[in-house]
Amino acid sequence: MIPEHKIQEVLERVDLVGLIARHVELKKAGREWKGRCPFHQEKTPSFYVVPEKRFYFCHGCRASGDAVSFVQRYLGKTFVDAVKDLARDLGIDVEGEEDPGVRERQRIKEATDFAAEHFRTLLWQQEEGRAARAYIASRGVSEETAMAFGLGWAPNSWSVLADRLQKHGMLEWGQHAGLVTPRSSGDGFIDFFRGRLIVPIRSPEGRAIAFGGRLVGSDDGPKYLNSRESRIYNKSETLFGMNQARDEVHKRKAAILVEGYFDCIGLYQVGVRHSVALCSTNLTPGHLQVLKRAEAKRLFLLLDGDKAGLAAVERLAGPLLAAGADARVALLPQGDDPDTFARREGLEGVERLLDSAQPLTSHLFSTVLPDGTRSPFEEKMAALDRLKPMIAQVPQGLVRKDLFEALASHFGWTAAIVEDSLKNLRPKPNTVGPQQHATPAQQPPRPTEKPPPWLETLYVAAVLRDARLLARDTFRVCDELSHMGLRMALAHATSGHGTEDALYEATDVVKRAVEEAWRQLPETGATLEHDFSNICREIMVRRIDERLIYIRRATEQTAGAFDLTEETRQLLSERVELLALKKRVLEELKPGSSGTKAPMQPV
Repeated sequence: MIPEHKIQEVLERVDLVGLIARHVELKKAGREWKGRCPFHQEKTPSFYVVPEKRFYFCHGCRASGDAVSFVQRYLGKTFVDAVKDLARDLGIDVEGEEDPGVRERQRIKEATDFAAEHFRTLLWQQEEGRAARAYIASRGVSEETAMAFGLGWAPNSWSVLADRLQKHGMLEWGQHAGLVTPRSSGDGFIDFFRGRLIVPIRSPEGRAIAFGGRLVGSDDGPKYLNSRESRIYNKSETLFGMNQARDEVHKRKAAILVEGYFDCIGLYQVGVRHSVALCSTNLTPGHLQVLKRAEAKRLFLLLDGDKAGLAAVERLAGPLLAAGADARVALLPQGDDPDTFARREGLEGVERLLDSAQPLTSHLFSTVLPDGTRSPFEEKMAALDRLKPMIAQVPQGLVRKDLFEALASHFGWTAAIVEDSLKNLRPKPNTVGPQQHATPAQQPPRPTEKPPPWLETLYVAAVLRDARLLARDTFRVCDELSHMGLRMALAHATSGHGTEDALYEATDVVKRAVEEAWRQLPETGATLEHDFSNICREIMVRRIDERLIYIRRATEQTAGAFDLTEETRQLLSERVELLALKKRVLEELKPGSSGTKAPMQPV
C-alpha cells in the first residue's frame, strides 16, 4: 500500500497540463486550458484542465478527475500503477516507502484463503468429514452456525494440504503462514493441522488470518493447536469472533469476553451476538484497542465457573485496571463454561447472568478478602500480596488513586496506608494506559491522516457493500473522490481482492469511517441503489456548485459586455455548460423513493 502522503505529493508536483498535453491538444483559455475531450468524440471543445485546482473535466461526457484518474482512464492503468508511473516520472520514491513485506503479506493471505476453503470443503464432504460433523453436532452447533464461522476439517493424513499447496505453487507461503512444516527427516513438508476440526480466526473485517485446530477422535497431541504468528496474524491484537460481533458490540456499546472458541460459537448459537474470545492467554492493550474501535464501553468477563476461571479473572484484571476499563465479572455456576451454560439456559439465562455481573474491583476484593474489614491482619496482608501483580500494572494518575481508595475502603485502612504499603510498585514498562498509545520505537511516526469526507465515505461504503453499484455510477463519481485512503480502499476492492481484503489493508481512519457509513446505509437491494444514486447526485451537484461559485466570484467585477476579457468570456461560457451539466445530473439522478438525502454525518 502506497502511503497517502506520498500520493498527495505526486498530485501536488505533477504538471497536469503537461501530462494531458501529451495526449490532447490544449489551448490557453484564461487561467485554464481547453481542448477536445479524449474520452468521447466531439467537434466543439468542452474539455477543460484547471492547473490551479489540479483537475480536469468535460462538460460533454462528464469525465473529470485528477492526474491519477486521467492516467487510469486514458491509459487503462490501475490506481496503484497510475500512481507509480507518475511518481517514477517525478523522481518520487514510492517503492521505498512501501512495507518491504507487502508481497509476502499478499502471498500469505492467498495461502491462508486457499487453506480456509480447503478445510471447509473437506468438512462437508460426505465421508471425509463425518467424524468432524459428528463432533460439531455433539457440541450443539448447527450446520448454519458452523457455516457462519467457516468451520473446516483437517484429515489425519500427513500432507494433504502440503501437496495441494505445492501443486498450486504456494508451498513457500503456506510455510510462512504456519500451515505446513518441514519433515523431521528427509525432504518435503507435512501439514501442521492433522485430525482436527478447524476454526478460522478472522480479522475484524472478516478476513481469515489464522486457524485454531481442535483434536477429534484421538488423544495424540494437545487438545487445541493454534497457528503461529505471521505477517498477517498477531494474536495480541486479534479477538476471535470480532467480525461476527462487531455490529452488536457497537449497538450495545458492550462486549463479552470468553476464553474459548466454542464458548463464543455457543453464545452466538443461542442469540448472544456480542461475544469475543482471546487467541492467547493474556489480554493486551492491542485487544483493548480493537474493542475501543468497536465502541465497546463495557466489557463483561464470562469465564468458567471453576478455579481456573477465577484465576483467569485475576490474570486479565491487570490490563483492565491499567486502562481504567468498565469491566464486569459474570460468575458461572460451578462446573459450567459459557458454551454449556448457554445451551442449557438459552439467551434469557445469559442475559440474566450479565445483569447480575459485579464490577471488576468488587469481584476482586470480595474474592481475595471475603470478610473485608473484619478479616485479621494476616489475611489482609496475604490479600494485598495477591493483588500486587494487578496493581503494579496501573500507571500513576487518577485511576491508580481511585483504585487505592476503593481498596482501602474494603480493607478498612486509609488510602495513605495502602499507598505506603505499595509504594515500591511500578507500572510495567509496556503498560498502556487510557491516554497512551503503544508505538514501536523503531517506527517513525506517520503523518496524521485526515478523516474522509462523509459523502465520499458513503459512496465507497456502498460500493464495498455491493460492487455492482459501480456500474450505476454514470457520472463516474469514483474519479471525484478526494481522499486517497478511500481511493486506495476502493481500488483494492474492485481489483479482485474483495471488501474484506480492502478493509483489512485500510488505515484505522478509513475503517472506522466506512464501518460507521455501513451502519447508516441499507443492507442491499433497491433501497441501497436509491441511496447510492442520491449520494452520487449530491456529490456531483456539490462539485458543480463549487465551480459555479468560483466563476461568479471571478466575473462579478465585470462592468459591462464591452469590457469582457477573453478569460471572462471563457468562464461565462463554462458557466452555461456547467448549468446544463447540473440540469442533466438532476434529471438523470432523481431522488429515490427511499429518501431524498444521504444519511447524516455521524456526531
